Amino acid sequence: MLFPTGHHGAATPAPVVPSTGRFQPLGLDQVRITGGPWARRQEVNASATLAHIEHWLEREGWLGNFDLAAAGGLAAGRRGREFSDSEVYKLLEAMAWELGRRPDEDLEHRFGAIVRRVAAAQEPDGYLGTRFGRPGQQLRYTDLEWGHELYCQGHLYQAAAARARTGRPGDLLVEVARRSADHVCEAFGPDGNQGVCGHAEVEVGLAELGRALGEPRYLAQAALFVDRRGHGVLADIEFGRSYYQDDVPVRDAEVFHGHAVRANYLAAGAVDVAVESGDEKLLDAVAGQWARTQARRTYLTGGQGSHHQDEAFGDDWVLPPDRAYSETCASVGSVMVSWRLLLARGGAQYGDAIERALTNVVATSPAHDGQSFFYANTLHQRVPAEHVATDEVSKRAEASLRAPWFEVSCCPPNVARTFASVAAYVATVDDGGVQLHQYAPAEIRAALPSGEAVALDVVTSYPDDGRVEVHVVDAPPSDWTLTLRVPSWSPSARVRVGDGPDRVVGPGSVEVPGPRSGAVVTLDLDAAPRFVAPDPHIDAVRGCVAVQRGPEVLCLESVDLDAGHGVDDVVVDASVPPWEVDGTVYVRAGTLRGSDVADVAWPYAATDDVAPRPRPELRDVPLVPYHDWANRGPATMRVWLPLL
Repeated sequence: MLFPTGHHGAATPAPVVPSTGRFQPLGLDQVRITGGPWARRQEVNASATLAHIEHWLEREGWLGNFDLAAAGGLAAGRRGREFSDSEVYKLLEAMAWELGRRPDEDLEHRFGAIVRRVAAAQEPDGYLGTRFGRPGQQLRYTDLEWGHELYCQGHLYQAAAARARTGRPGDLLVEVARRSADHVCEAFGPDGNQGVCGHAEVEVGLAELGRALGEPRYLAQAALFVDRRGHGVLADIEFGRSYYQDDVPVRDAEVFHGHAVRANYLAAGAVDVAVESGDEKLLDAVAGQWARTQARRTYLTGGQGSHHQDEAFGDDWVLPPDRAYSETCASVGSVMVSWRLLLARGGAQYGDAIERALTNVVATSPAHDGQSFFYANTLHQRVPAEHVATDEVSKRAEASLRAPWFEVSCCPPNVARTFASVAAYVATVDDGGVQLHQYAPAEIRAALPSGEAVALDVVTSYPDDGRVEVHVVDAPPSDWTLTLRVPSWSPSARVRVGDGPDRVVGPGSVEVPGPRSGAVVTLDLDAAPRFVAPDPHIDAVRGCVAVQRGPEVLCLESVDLDAGHGVDDVVVDASVPPWEVDGTVYVRAGTLRGSDVADVAWPYAATDDVAPRPRPELRDVPLVPYHDWANRGPATMRVWLPLL
């Protein structure tokens, strides 16, 4: 494989900066979100979530592990799981993106203090980890199945790439990551250890660090890891080698399988390798797996993973709402894959998937104050949580209240790094112009590959309504095209320039050629609430409907029902379409209770013995956006509603 020896990777402050592809991403210095839900999320992330994560990392000793490593006291004093180092690195990545988005002296000081503690723990040969390799600990790389050593270092590389791309290529963190990556290339190169990490991540980390620093050795090592996996190099376990994608080579797999986070991280790394090496067959393979996974193994919310036991994908169509695991990190990973495929090949379907996962899973995890989180994201909560302590570590939040921290706390810093960099997923450029993939009030100040400047202001109340106005502040002097995504949830849309005629378009992408400076391009999407029916293969929700308004999946929450009524009693009259009043969506529904349910000892009967059920009294029932549920105290909830 051939890899580039250098490119613009360090110049664009964005999480993914490929050297080639259909589109070039615009970074945090070119896109600024100025209002709406994502601006609020970013503000809470900066003002509350980063400090919250830092506090818990300190309190639980996961930061202190690096101090112990430097002082020689790890064997007796280390705290946290084997992968706890990675949460420190994800926090550093989130801080780096936030500092790139908006400089802050206090945050810069805190960032530097953590980096110095991490650097002090690095071994002379570049190895960095607090769980293995020191006196009294297990030897390095003797537990590749579960040890997470390479996984943790992969997150270090992503943090360092963020720091390099936000204007600090000579930062101490970058030097630490470079020494670590050099060590990994030596230890696991062609003549070294032929293993892989049980949790994919080092692949994407090496690829991004290699891009950011113009170092082809790191990309070559990422390619080695991708191609080794799937050949049984890891030990078999009770979940099978499919758990960590070591059962089928990446190029031969049909669909994402096994542990959902691992699968997505591996796919993201494979796309990086394919793009940088020009390997179209590998890119075809991952694109096909992505398409089949979206069609058969993804929840309406964009969530992935229906197994609690192994946090894994189920078989095709196995998507039970009440057993949805839908880990927050899996959706962060799915965004990573979809964005890379979009940059590589274009396609509105990738923008749709990113919007769905961001809006309905990633944004659902944190509470409104940014200081408690969902780990898993069920689509049907049958029992309300009694209490979640604000000062205690949760085993894992699979309830209707978010927890401040977890024994396995991968999700909070994953959300933080995503929110801090979310502006980088809004727009791209190519030789022909600018493409908008996500909609939010924003300022876009970019340059086309030709060097010509373009300035756009996006004005919208999205997703509260479907109107998006793009004000062309400064247009390139040559011919150019503004391309807008028409989401799949909008059956049709209208686009016009200024006071010109409407053009009716369908889902996909619509091109607006050559709008000049001062022009306003208006896209009107059909964001009316509507019922959504499941594919009949998904037998867990046959006979049910869900409600979606624009990109938002809605749900029924028990706090909106009369006392004595539960969400599992509600049936919906689908002959009356959902409607919206003052921002709240309603459905016509009734409840099945008491005399509506036969009081018998056995709940099954021959069909000819079943008496007609009295029609329940119907009333107007409000729904809430799924991402807002459980912000009003303990509740039950469901997304899929049985039909009357």
